[in-house]
Order: sequence, then structure tokens, then C-alpha cells
Amino acid sequence: MNRTIAGIALALALTGCGSGRSGRAGSAAADTLTERQRDSILARSRIPGASGVGAALRAADSTNARVRAADSVAP
Repeated sequence: MNRTIAGIALALALTGCGSGRSGRAGSAAADTLTERQRDSILARSRIPGASGVGAALRAADSTNARVRAADSVAP
């Protein structure tokens, strides 16, 4: 249980760290990735709790698909 919580905390910390810009020239390539791309890479990693990130992405995709389907229904 503690490893899962630590893994989730690490995943959130890594996601948060990549969202800002830094003054270093080497970070330019990392800034070209979208948040979705970073989360997808994280979900495929072997970091504990990374599968939870993948599950959250799938849930968000499912919800977005349902919203789009509901919006396209004619009255």
C-alpha cells in the first residue's frame, strides 16, 4: 500500500516538474511534448503506480468519447 502511494506521488511529482520551462538549453526537447504525451510515456514506464496513470488516461478517453457522442445526438 505504501509503495503504491509513493509511486503515485512520484508520478505526480514527475508530471509537475515537466510542465515548466527552465533556462537550460537541454530542456528544449522536453518542452515540445504535450502533457498528454508525457503522461503516456509515464504510463508505459516501470515506475510503481505508473499503471494508474494509464488507467486515468483510458478513463478520460472514455469520458471524452461519451461526451462527444452525446453532443452529436440531434434533438
